[in-house]
Amino acid sequence: MPYVVCEPCINCKYTDCVEVCPVDAFYEGPNFLAIHPDECIDCNACVPVCPTEAIYPDDEVPEEWQHYIEWNRYLAEQWKAQGFNITQKKAPLPEAEAWRNRPKSERDILTWDVSEAS
Repeated sequence: MPYVVCEPCINCKYTDCVEVCPVDAFYEGPNFLAIHPDECIDCNACVPVCPTEAIYPDDEVPEEWQHYIEWNRYLAEQWKAQGFNITQKKAPLPEAEAWRNRPKSERDILTWDVSEAS
C-alpha cells in the first residue's frame, strides 16, 4: 500500500514529507512531488507532516483524485530517470500560500524539460 501525493501539492511543493522519508522515495518536478510506489515502504511518516494534506495511502485516495495513483508512478519514474530524487527539505514555491486553497488539477503539473536539465 504505497502512499500517493495528490492535487493539493500542485504549485505548493512543501517538502516536509521529504525530510522524514526513511527511504528517499520522493521525486521532484517543478511544481509537484511524487512518491515512487515501488520504493515507498508504507511507513506513514510523510502523512502527518504534509501541510496541505496531499498524501494518502493508495487505498484511501479520495475518488476525485484516484488518477493520481498512476500520476505518481508515471512522474516518479520520469523524474527518477532524470535524476530528480529529492532527499532534503527545501523552501516551498514562492507562491505556495497563495496556491494553497486555489482550484487546481493535474493539468497544472509541470514537468522538467529534459534538454534544459542536462
